[in-house]
Amino acid sequence: MATFSAAFVRTGNGWSGAEVDLSSAEIVDDLGDAVHESLGLDGDELALLCVEVEDEWFAIARYTGSEEPRVFLSDAHAGLNDTLGELFAEFAGVAPETEPPSGLGVKPSGDFELLSDLGVSAEELLELSMEEGVHPADILSVIAERLTFADELDRLR
Repeated sequence: MATFSAAFVRTGNGWSGAEVDLSSAEIVDDLGDAVHESLGLDGDELALLCVEVEDEWFAIARYTGSEEPRVFLSDAHAGLNDTLGELFAEFAGVAPETEPPSGLGVKPSGDFELLSDLGVSAEELLELSMEEGVHPADILSVIAERLTFADELDRLR
């Protein structure tokens, strides 16, 4: 599956971004380490990790200094198909499923308030995630536009 992952840090001059290689991530902490390494973080900066996997799912992880990292996963079923999905499902607190879900549709999980203080409410995040026929890349573009790092996201894609 095609995966795109990039991290963005908010600075005094706006947002700056870098692609993040998550291919060697084995545990949830590896995700944060990859973000810090890619962006060269050294303090209390606000950083967002944005991941999209083809037309399947997306995730946004938030790292702020020594605070506990927070994550939103667009579909709790992401862990059924790939290793990275399993990591994000674990990060979001989703119990592992041993068989495919019986119902259709996405099931967002994690911290719905993740971006509230930045201008995207929990309701908006859920509405975007559950809109039928909209691809994860498009949803991340809308979120990036709202948070003012769309130019950086487009540059990295």
